[in-house]
Amino acid sequence: MSRQLKLGALINATGFHIAAWLHPNAPLADATDIDYYARLARSAERGLFDFLFLADSSAIMYGQDREAMSRIALVSHLEPVTLLSALAALTRNVGLVASATTTYNEPFHLARKFASLDHLSKGRAGWNIITSANQAEAGNFSRDEHVAHAQRYARAHEAVEIVEGLWDSWDDDAFLYDRDSGVYFDPTRLHTLGHEGELFRVSGPLNVPRPPQGYPVRLQAGSSDTGQRLGARHADVIFTAQRSLGAAQAFYRGIKDAVAGQGRDPDHVKVLPGIVPFVAATQEAAQAKFDLLQDRIHPSVGLALLRELLGGLDLSGYPLDGPVPDLGSSNAGQSRQALLLQTAREGNLTIRQLYLKAAGARGHHTLIGTPQTIVDEMEQWFRNEGADGFNIIPPYLPDALDDFVELVVPELQRRGLYRTAYEGKTFRENLGLPHPRSRHAAGRA
Repeated sequence: MSRQLKLGALINATGFHIAAWLHPNAPLADATDIDYYARLARSAERGLFDFLFLADSSAIMYGQDREAMSRIALVSHLEPVTLLSALAALTRNVGLVASATTTYNEPFHLARKFASLDHLSKGRAGWNIITSANQAEAGNFSRDEHVAHAQRYARAHEAVEIVEGLWDSWDDDAFLYDRDSGVYFDPTRLHTLGHEGELFRVSGPLNVPRPPQGYPVRLQAGSSDTGQRLGARHADVIFTAQRSLGAAQAFYRGIKDAVAGQGRDPDHVKVLPGIVPFVAATQEAAQAKFDLLQDRIHPSVGLALLRELLGGLDLSGYPLDGPVPDLGSSNAGQSRQALLLQTAREGNLTIRQLYLKAAGARGHHTLIGTPQTIVDEMEQWFRNEGADGFNIIPPYLPDALDDFVELVVPELQRRGLYRTAYEGKTFRENLGLPHPRSRHAAGRA
């Protein structure tokens, strides 16, 4: 089989566009209803997606401005591991990915939750490793201020090493269940971690058997230098936000080289840029879908969005139709901040134009067109080392996800770019990734 691209679906409660909830077909109360999420998961599975992905934050977004916050649906969402555990029983093939921060979680909790999800889903769990960009989270975890950027990544590196070590607590063949001998597990196949590091002391072992996948699929989205180092060392899938083929190619080559530098096979790390698709039978109809949401962005919401994306930097005192001023750096997500400011400089954008550009995609690549034109773009990136696949980010739900499944997926299949059936039973198998051997089994060998 020729190389085929991989697809994930990033699901927000009502959609990714900041005005998604104002779409006439958007759910309202359904955003906390398991039947609604089951509908979305089944749509992704019908489209043969590799995974369904739930982002997360441990604090209300846009909390500095109550007036703006009152106009935004993204202020509330269900805890993702809990939700995915319910969806595991309602789906059969699609991978189930939750974001969980290393900044405000203990490694033991992370290892246990994702090992449990992997068992409940029969090998379909994925962990998106994040280092909390939302500065408001600090106040919910007994801190006066957010952990500094460099310290967040130092903590992440050590935390992920611990999580992987805990997943190796039990060998794959540790449990014997031998009634004749009365031996439940082989004690030589159980391993205590005994980690003592700069930031953590964790004894182990984990009180959950080794996950069916060995390690649940590890995903990571940091594009700063420190973020890329974390991804090259640990991730199986790298999310990125790129707006041009040239930028995507440069990022792709850099990540693959960094992965090889870690002694890992670059083909075993999939790079998936995000795309926000508005698709219809004609270009005009697709543009109308985009314009419908853009016309519903309130200025206070646009400014609140920029404040969040720029790490708390406030533009409310500047003229909306004036240039984006020079701003200092923040302690939040630095790669996204840099991308937005670069976009403003290159396009000579006003503040209003910048929030309109950010509202639908937050720095990701927006595609507006027919199935053919959208697949043309995807194919160009895929065939020219810009991507191993894409993280599809429906701007509004459920319609935009259904549109992609019904219109774009058949065109991808027609060109031989995408599967016509799932290849395996686990998330790793469908991604074409090997089963990681336990470090202890490798030592014995």
